[in-house]
Amino acid sequence: MVLLRLFMLLFALVVSDLHSLSWFINVSESQGPGTVIQFFSFNCSSYTPTPTLELLNVQPPTTFFNPPSLARWQGTYVGKLTLSSSARLDALMVNHYKLWLKFTCGNYVTQGPLFVDVQRDLSHIQCAGRFASPAGEMIQVPETVRPGARLYILLLPGLELHGAQMSIISAQDPPHFPGPFSINEQGWLQAPSQGLLGQAQKVFQLQISVSFGQRQSCQGMVMVKVLPVSSSQVSFLKQAQNITIPENLAPGSEVVQVWAQGVNLRYEILSPMPSPFFSIGREDGVVRTTAPLELACTPGTAVSRLQVKAFEQHQPRDSAKLNFTLNVPLVNLWPPRCLPALLLSQIPETAPVGTVLTTLTCEDPDSVGATLDYKLWFRSSSDPASLCLYDRALEVNATLDCDTPGSCFQHAASILVLDGGQPQMTTEVPVLVMVTPVNEFSPACAPRMFRVREDAVPHTLLGSVVGMDMDYPHDNIEYYTSGGPPTFAVDRLSGEVHLLGPLDYEQQRVYRLTVLLIDHGQDQNPNCHRSGSCTITIEVEDVNDHAPECEPPFQELTIYVPLGRSVEVTKVSCRIPQEPQRLAFSYSIVGGNSQNRFILQGAVLVHSDLVLGPFWPEQPNTYELLICVADAGPSTPHLSTTATIVVHLVSWKASTEVTNIHRTTVSSIMTPMLVTDTEAFWQPQPWFVVVLTATGALLLLALGWLLGRLLQGLAQLLQAPSKPAQALLLNSIQGTEGSLEGFMEVSKMEMPKAPSSVKSLVCTGRDYLFNTRTGARRWL
Repeated sequence: MVLLRLFMLLFALVVSDLHSLSWFINVSESQGPGTVIQFFSFNCSSYTPTPTLELLNVQPPTTFFNPPSLARWQGTYVGKLTLSSSARLDALMVNHYKLWLKFTCGNYVTQGPLFVDVQRDLSHIQCAGRFASPAGEMIQVPETVRPGARLYILLLPGLELHGAQMSIISAQDPPHFPGPFSINEQGWLQAPSQGLLGQAQKVFQLQISVSFGQRQSCQGMVMVKVLPVSSSQVSFLKQAQNITIPENLAPGSEVVQVWAQGVNLRYEILSPMPSPFFSIGREDGVVRTTAPLELACTPGTAVSRLQVKAFEQHQPRDSAKLNFTLNVPLVNLWPPRCLPALLLSQIPETAPVGTVLTTLTCEDPDSVGATLDYKLWFRSSSDPASLCLYDRALEVNATLDCDTPGSCFQHAASILVLDGGQPQMTTEVPVLVMVTPVNEFSPACAPRMFRVREDAVPHTLLGSVVGMDMDYPHDNIEYYTSGGPPTFAVDRLSGEVHLLGPLDYEQQRVYRLTVLLIDHGQDQNPNCHRSGSCTITIEVEDVNDHAPECEPPFQELTIYVPLGRSVEVTKVSCRIPQEPQRLAFSYSIVGGNSQNRFILQGAVLVHSDLVLGPFWPEQPNTYELLICVADAGPSTPHLSTTATIVVHLVSWKASTEVTNIHRTTVSSIMTPMLVTDTEAFWQPQPWFVVVLTATGALLLLALGWLLGRLLQGLAQLLQAPSKPAQALLLNSIQGTEGSLEGFMEVSKMEMPKAPSSVKSLVCTGRDYLFNTRTGARRWL
């Protein structure tokens, strides 16, 4: 403590320049008398009069603080404030003090507050009050106090927060003590379990120890003085009581316990006598029921008035009476009873709104004829509007459409029946409504059109018929064909249309198939079905499957070809007998066209010889041409055939190219034709005319010799013609007339008229056919 005071003094010297009086300090409640609270330092140059430091007042008022002292030290005045000898700081009692100080230095006066906060010190908590005084705490109790009753509560401020342990450490041995007193952790001092009767005028000294914290404790004393109670003082604390008990209180249940003041008291019921429904404990005063309080059977028990007497056991004349009323209100004991107890119903989904499913009959056993309330409660939120409860009847409230998956096939609900008693009782009647499906709608499908190639193989999938049925389960349909061609089949479950046999576009192009739809499994009756139908159209796409055929497939022709001109040889005639509607063909020469002397203009074969070589052979030049004829158009694949034409070319020479009109007389089997040919005129140079004339004369001589030989052979042929040759000539002329147009270039001079005949070459003796119209020869 001396070191602390020296430290505070040095601190005051350091802060000697402070001139205002306003401080805040904290003081532990463990500080005792003489403790220095605060040092003050003042500068004062006036020596007369002597400076003073005064304590003007303390709030709240207390004598815990000494008047401050003031001393001079090294030219500075140091003030000191200490605790007085009566100081007992307790933070629980007062934790804040305000001290008003006044400092006077000559004519200079200054005032200011000092605020002192008292802090709790958990290590110095002590017992306080009369309990901790040497004389102890004195309490007085009557000898009739109840056994185990609370006699005294030991209150030690602050200890309740630190788990204080309290115990009686003084001896309580008989015979001086009737039994041990006890004290619990809350500080409740309780009477002995044997009571204090017969202990009048005795004083029991109890030494109590209070332990808290770590090895901290305090002790105090409580003295219990037992006062005598006169035997004539028997009384009830309450003179009248109104008690309400329920009707369903079981026999033997406690109703109320009455208390009377006195010694050795006993209790009994005075009225009614006898009491059929209530009894009282002779010693403890507990009123109990002895029979069921059923108001329905015994309405008189609704209000019962009891008179109870308390008297002293040894002096029955010392007694007291107590009247109280027992009210028994009606108690709702039984819930409503309903018939039937479980509602099961089965209705079709087409049941109209307002259909009554069932009617519920209920009654209240506690009150016959009482009005009951009915409520419909759904166990799930599937469709709470489907059913409704009107009065006691369960009705259909909305259309029971079961064509949505899981929508309304089962409705689980409960009917709650409530009575009006207290407490309110409820009966729950389970409700289960099964909605059976009804086949309402017929299946339907939209007309479809499928296309299939003519060459499709069997089992080819053409498409699917999509049927729709609004009944649940949706689209549960089977497919059948109704009187259709056996070429097609419909899958029974999937509706897929398959091809079963071959198709022929030329025989039938369009098929119409009627598909029958039948639903199943959509009604409670498995034999209830609905059907529908639709027509599907199947169009056969043409596929080219026949090659063209040419008539004739082989031709052999002999033609005379003028120099430098194009001649139509023949026209290829082809067709497809199985498909007469196909008329478009493509033609091409695929073989035998050496030197490219032939071209095709559509179906017409033309010989083109605009530029000739220097030498033209006198003998016929033969070409065997292969003509490829293919069908044209969108149909695939494109098929083709090959026609063979053998052409014998014979040159026809003339000296001058002029325009002429050639008239040919043929037999009656041939039609006369007029041939008109227009030739371009050429004007040569004079020298060329001379050369050409000489050359022409030589050619004429040669031609005359050749013509003589030909006429000689012809004369022999006419003299002895053979019948087979004549028939062959006639067929040749007819065939040539159909194949050739008869156009040719001739010289200016008119060809001699001669009938067609079979001649024989003199030099070789070989027969040949000679056409007088075209000049063609065919060797036999």
